[in-house]
Parts: sequence; structure tokens; C-alpha cells
Amino acid sequence: MRRRTAIVSSFLVLAALATGGAAVLVRSSGTTPATPSAAAPAAVPVVAGTVKSGEVPIYLSGIGNVAAYNTVVIRSQIQGQLTQIPFTEGQTVHPGDLLGQIDPRPYQAQLDQATANRDRDQAQLANARANLQRYLPLLAKGFATPQLVDTQKAQVAQLVAAVKSDEAVIESAQTLLSYTRLTAPIDGVTGIRQIDIGNVIHPTDPNGLVVVTQLQPISVIFTLPEADLPQIQQQMAKGPLTVLAYSQDNKIKLDQGTLGFVDNEIIQTSGSVRLKANFPNPAHLLWPGELVNLRLLIETRSQGLTVAAPVVQRGPQGAYAYVIKPDSTVESRPVTVAQISEGQALIDSGLKAGEQVVVDGQSKLQPDSHVVLLQGRAAEEAAKQSAQQADIP
Repeated sequence: MRRRTAIVSSFLVLAALATGGAAVLVRSSGTTPATPSAAAPAAVPVVAGTVKSGEVPIYLSGIGNVAAYNTVVIRSQIQGQLTQIPFTEGQTVHPGDLLGQIDPRPYQAQLDQATANRDRDQAQLANARANLQRYLPLLAKGFATPQLVDTQKAQVAQLVAAVKSDEAVIESAQTLLSYTRLTAPIDGVTGIRQIDIGNVIHPTDPNGLVVVTQLQPISVIFTLPEADLPQIQQQMAKGPLTVLAYSQDNKIKLDQGTLGFVDNEIIQTSGSVRLKANFPNPAHLLWPGELVNLRLLIETRSQGLTVAAPVVQRGPQGAYAYVIKPDSTVESRPVTVAQISEGQALIDSGLKAGEQVVVDGQSKLQPDSHVVLLQGRAAEEAAKQSAQQADIP
């Protein structure tokens, strides 16, 4: 009996220990461990710029076609054999420069003959006048009849008319002789030569000897929307308007000129108006037939607000920009853009002078995002990468 009692007691002790251990385990597992706080979002690296204020030119942009101020086809006014062509194709010429020489000998002979006839008639006129002076005293003394004197007067008048006729023939012969020299009537550039030495050229030849194209000054014909016409007319009333000509990629400024005139009717098919600008073209960068981009300066706005063009973003609600606040967070603010020219955007509303705006890195931003400003080479690399991505269609 004692042995059984001992066994039971031992079992109870183990049960009690087991129960106590379970209690400890339960108590331990019921304790909730402390969780760490959520990590703050990382600041987004961006390139920043400043809203600037100053004088900003406002342009109207269009595409134009360069047209020669004058184009002249050099044709002969007489018939003859071409003996000399003292120019090269593409040569710059000035008024009076010799372009071609027709054999002058036949026309020189006509001039010599006309001159000889005049000299003969002048000699006869001098003799007739001398005879008249001798007859007049004889008439007063009764030794000459009135009929003789009248006849002599008529002969003098006849010879005077003959001399005048000779002078006209001489003038005509001199004119024909001058036509043997084909000269440039304007400043310009010669084109492809049409006739070679030895050919007989005619006044009716449609091709002529050569075409001379005037390049200084030169004109550009371009179009703008008809909605811009009232503004253009209003500014033209104040004085001449400046026009800038650029290459098709807008990288090279070709020349600066003035607006010549506005066409007197609207092109109904396109709803545009045609304009003509004149350029001095001293470097011959504008060439006839060339397509160029034109910028018509309408006004210069004082205290205009400008930012780098990449600052302006496009969204469903229109244009906006990220403005960096003093606590290094950003705000998405709608903006109104007047124009974008030469990498600068002119802002009508939405920004203030001196504010910092995000130039690059907008793709990772949302309102109230924290930002860190890139400086130095890091900012340059980011801006360059953004520019390369913008070039990809």
C-alpha cells in the first residue's frame, strides 16, 4: 500500500510540475513584442531651377519660303555671234559687270557710216550758210534776186534737218553697238550658263544667256493663322516689326530682317494670311527656294516670368509644374504658358519670381513628396539624361 501511495504522489507532483510549466509557456506566449515604427519614405533626388523675371520677347512662329528679290534673264536685244563669256557659273556679279560679248564689228561699221553721213551733211550745211551770208548783202544792193536768197535759205534748212536725221541714226547705231555688251543689271549670283561661245544668239531666244538672281536683299514669304492678323496689324501701326529667320532645326540663326507687308486677302483653304519679310542677307545664308522657320517679334514683355521648358508638365487637367516648398516637399501647381522658345517657357500665371521649381525628376514625384536637390555634376548628368529621353519619339 505504501508503494502505491508513493507512486500516486509522484504522479501528482509531475502533473503539478507539468501544469506549472504549461502555465509558464502560456504566459510567455501571450506577451506581444514591441513592433518598430514605419520607415519614412526616401527623398526623391531632383534638379531644381528658379523662376526668373525679366524682359521676354514674344514671337509668332511660322514656316516660310525664301524668294529672290529680283531674278533677271539676260537676253540679247540684237542678233550676233557670241565671242566672249567672261563669267563663271555661280559667280557674284554687280551692276555693269560684263557677262557676254557679241561680235561688235557689224554694228561698229553701221555707226561709222552714220557718222560719216553726218559729217558730210554738216560740211554741206556750212557751205550753204556761207552762201546765204554772201547773198544777203547782194540782195540789199539789188545784185541778187529774192528768189535766189529764199532758195538758199531753204537749202540751209534742208541740210539742218539732214544733220538732225544723221544724229538720230548715229544714236541708234550707238545703241545697237552697246547691245553687243551683255552686262549685269543688278547685284546677284549667276546661274547655269545656257549658251556657249560661237553660238549665234537671237533676241527671241527664250532661254537667254544666263539667269542672275539677286540675293541681297532677299525676301521670305510665310504664313500665320488668320487669328493672329489683328495683333499683327495693331503692332505694325506702332512701327516696323522685326523678323528672325532660323534653319529648319532652329539651331542656326540665318538673318534678321523686317516685315514688309501683309497680303490683302486671307487664304480661305487654310485659314491663314500670307506675309513677306525682307532680309539684308549679307552672308548669303538665305537661299532662294529654301524652307526656313520664321519668328515675328510682336512685343517684348517686361518682368515676364520664365522657367526652363522641362519644368512645364502636361496632365489630364492641363499644364502644371512642381514647386519646391520651404520644407523640401513639392506642390503640383497648374500654370498657364504663353510661349516656349529657345528652351525657355514664358509663364502667364501659376508661378512667382524667385520660387524653386523641379526641372528634372518629375516622374517619381507626387504632391507632398520630399525631395533632395542634386548639385554639380549629378545635376548635369540628370538633366542630360532627361534631354536624351525627351528626344526619343
